[in-house]
Amino acid sequence: MLDRLNEAMAYVERHLDQRVEVAELARIAVTSEYHLRRMFSALAGMPLSEYVRRRRLTVAAAEVLAGEATLLDIAVRYGYGSAEAFGRAFQAVHGVGPGEARRTGAVLRSQPRMSFRLIVEGSASMHYRVTEKDAFHLVGRKARVPLVHEGMNPAIVTFVRSIDAGTVERIEALSDQEPRGIVNVSDKLGDNREEGTELDYWHGVVTGVTPPEDLDAMPVPAGTWAVFSSSGEFPQTLQNIWRDVFTEWFPANPYRSRPGPEILQARVSADGTRADAELWIPVERVAA
Repeated sequence: MLDRLNEAMAYVERHLDQRVEVAELARIAVTSEYHLRRMFSALAGMPLSEYVRRRRLTVAAAEVLAGEATLLDIAVRYGYGSAEAFGRAFQAVHGVGPGEARRTGAVLRSQPRMSFRLIVEGSASMHYRVTEKDAFHLVGRKARVPLVHEGMNPAIVTFVRSIDAGTVERIEALSDQEPRGIVNVSDKLGDNREEGTELDYWHGVVTGVTPPEDLDAMPVPAGTWAVFSSSGEFPQTLQNIWRDVFTEWFPANPYRSRPGPEILQARVSADGTRADAELWIPVERVAA
């Protein structure tokens, strides 16, 4: 997978002055557009589209400083419809406009060319299983919240506390299959997974019963799921398990993620310092 991803990065470099289609990058990487975006964001720490933009404007900056072409010619070459649009994009990346950079020799920001390699550090093995699951319903309460990469998510904390105890008991009573009990679910999250990106957060259960009309519900079709388990400090364990799945497990296994809710079952210790986590990710096998 990493070799193919590096081939896609080489394609980006050859086409910085052209429109880079994610569909073509996915074809080179032999994966889906959905999984490519997810993998890249997890490995690079930024969305694929943002990396392409930064690389394009890094290369364009060298031509701006060289002073051999007009700013409009450079703008057109790198796909901007006007010098003004190019100037706005240039300033967003470099902190100064192209005209000022050319006049003053200002310090600019460079996005290095990215490549990926696997480093084996002897870390603990990841515990997982792959299972087929029939169609089910996700039932509970949901809210649109911003993504927070580290530490507690205040919006989620406030939302969960707003659900009265009686409603939580009713929801939990509907649980009749794995993963059992109350689960935390992320859905409809943008591919880039930037800090602050909004997602649907569910506090609910997985069930086969007909959902009550006064609760939020979502049908989930049958499919393959990879189930990961981890234990450690709270809340870091709950957040790091996602990172480890996309940076360690997917590159080493013949699966890719597919659209669908990501289901986390967490049991936090009485003192709130440790957690046992089980993460369910919808996957599909990659053809050999």
